[in-house]
Amino acid sequence: MKNIKWPLLIYAILAAASIMGIGVAISEKSLLGIIGCILAVIVIMGLGFSTKKRMRENGKL
Repeated sequence: MKNIKWPLLIYAILAAASIMGIGVAISEKSLLGIIGCILAVIVIMGLGFSTKKRMRENGKL
């Protein structure tokens, strides 16, 4: 591994934390928490993919 792409790593950690949040919300039986975490996963992963595309187009990836 040559370089760590910090923005992509941060997005991956945040997405994993949101997925864990879904599990916590299910165990707490919180419908609002489940929906919030699912939306967070969608937004964070979308930002990660768009950042990766932008980095690839700029030749940084």
